[in-house]
Order: sequence, then C-alpha cells, then structure tokens
Amino acid sequence: MKIKPLDDRVLVEAAPQEEKTASGIIIPDTAKEKKHLGTIVEVGTDEELQKIVKPGNKVLYGKYAGEEIKIDNKEFVLLQRSDILAIVED
Repeated sequence: MKIKPLDDRVLVEAAPQEEKTASGIIIPDTAKEKKHLGTIVEVGTDEELQKIVKPGNKVLYGKYAGEEIKIDNKEFVLLQRSDILAIVED
C-alpha cells in the first residue's frame, strides 16, 4: 500500500524502539518511551513544504504530534508541517 499525504503533511517512518539498554536489560513494550525521531517517506502536495523537506530527511517531531498508523508491520506517523520541530543532520 502506498500513501501520498495531501497539502502540508508528511509521512514519517518512526525510528525503531530499543529492545535493550546498553547494559543488556530488556525493556518491555509497556515501559518503552516513544521516540520522536523518524525518516520522511513522502511529502505532501504543498510546494513550499517540498522545498524545505525531502524524502530521506530525518526529523524531530512533538511528543503528541500526528496520527500513528501501521502499514506492513512498520510504524508511521502522519504529521502536519507545524508538527515538525527540526531536521536532523548527521
């Protein structure tokens, strides 16, 4: 299934959650804190937004931002432009 966001929205693949700590302690699903980092997969139809962010950019977004969706066992977040806090550069 392919999703193409409309207007000022972007589809972001959520970063995978850590299963263990550095010392080897396994973290149960109920104790995991959701990461607010992801990689842009698709950009909406807004031309100004397309100039700012591109597929492949890593972005930070707000804790309660967007709509979480699951496609083919992958977690995605559908964000509005105002939900993106920063572009992460390596």
